[in-house]
Amino acid sequence: MIKLGIVGYGNLAKACERVAFLDKDIDLVGIFSRRSGLKSPYGTRFFMQDEVFACDCDTLVLCVGSKGDLIPLSCKLAQKFNIVDSFDNHAKMCDYVEKLQKITLANGTLSFVGIGWDPGIFSLVRALLSGVMPCASVQTFWGKGVSQGHSEAIRRIDGVVDAKQYTVPNESAILLAREGGGNSLDNCDKHTRICYVVAQKDANTDEIRQKIITMPHYFAPYRTTVHFVDEDYFYKNCQGMEHAGRIIATNNAFDAQNNAEFSLSLQSNPVFTASILIAYAKANALMSKNGECGVRTILDIPISKILGGDFLDKVRAFI
Repeated sequence: MIKLGIVGYGNLAKACERVAFLDKDIDLVGIFSRRSGLKSPYGTRFFMQDEVFACDCDTLVLCVGSKGDLIPLSCKLAQKFNIVDSFDNHAKMCDYVEKLQKITLANGTLSFVGIGWDPGIFSLVRALLSGVMPCASVQTFWGKGVSQGHSEAIRRIDGVVDAKQYTVPNESAILLAREGGGNSLDNCDKHTRICYVVAQKDANTDEIRQKIITMPHYFAPYRTTVHFVDEDYFYKNCQGMEHAGRIIATNNAFDAQNNAEFSLSLQSNPVFTASILIAYAKANALMSKNGECGVRTILDIPISKILGGDFLDKVRAFI
């Protein structure tokens, strides 16, 4: 049994709890939150976040926002615990890994970072297609769907009661990528961002809009539309957690254009991401028990480890 702890209790953490509760190989020690008075439908014990240092866990899954909370929290927790997170800020990933690497090596802990579907599963696909298709144009499209990280970033703005951000791919850009013209596109050409925001009654909506559209690494310089709506509209029309995405790779080799495409369609973004996190949390605990430490991205972790064994144990089932 792997002793697992979950830090945070938003949509992603609740999905992680559900997945972990149904896994016979996991002993869910508890959920560690900054909020008090929480109750679980599964009977999971709750602790205040600072109480985590008194608990015995093999691995912690961090389910807090990448915008402001995750990096300082992970750097603190990695001094004692193995951790797995779904950090989603592509632009800051290398700096984060470098910072965390020093902490994990000094303390003998093992951290998996960016373990979601993008970064995460999509990172694996991009790397694979780039490696086997020389000089390929590899393009990623997100949506249509709800971005948890971007929505959380909006909710952190003063004066915001609730918010959802939808990423919408540009269909003409998808067609161009399939035709081999993807290298002429940047992410701003490929996507638009649509935000639905419930603001406090006395909030300055012009100021909130400006903070959203200029937010580095999240909304600037994307084409971003912000709609301010009342709570009735929001809770009636903005409650889904769907998402989707695709990777399109094209190259011309020996006078032939070759295309490869990978896609996913999610009715529940949190549940899918949670399934990935829990699978890799189990691998993290096992790899740590075998003496590994440091930081790993999803590219550094053998797929055999999330299958519960070494490559030779699984070769008959998957090859």
